[in-house]
Amino acid sequence: MFFWFLGTAIAAVWFVFRDPSFDYRLLCVGALLPDAIDVWFGGARALHSLTVSIAVLLAVVIASAGRKRWRKRALAIPIGMMLHLVFDGAFTSTKLFWWPVGGWSFTDDPLPSVARGWFGVVLELAGLAILWWVVKTFGLRSPDRRATLLRTGALHPIQS
Repeated sequence: MFFWFLGTAIAAVWFVFRDPSFDYRLLCVGALLPDAIDVWFGGARALHSLTVSIAVLLAVVIASAGRKRWRKRALAIPIGMMLHLVFDGAFTSTKLFWWPVGGWSFTDDPLPSVARGWFGVVLELAGLAILWWVVKTFGLRSPDRRATLLRTGALHPIQS
């Protein structure tokens, strides 16, 4: 799954923060990171646990001490990772979600996005619909607005 995580992460952060200077590029990286890494380990592993997302958040906070601007930008990655867990339903597997509290070993659970089967197609279509809303709301058909997004990560809504 790809569009589902991108669309839901962007929409969720926009509706919660309403911050046009938030770095949506790094948010998207964080939203895709758990599946992009865990797929190489054969299924849902450490990146589908809350522990790893919190560890990344803590690492960003410690590494960005005294650098407020860098911190604001870098926090988008763990936020995206946590949103991935929410929109993937990772919390439905208690042992995995709370790893390593329940033990260090992993079960042979497939990635939640793969385990959904054909319902994943429905979610991908929903993600595309959300991304279409993003394109319209933020005027991303304009080359200038797309260039701004790619250069700065910022999304500015079209003024009505």
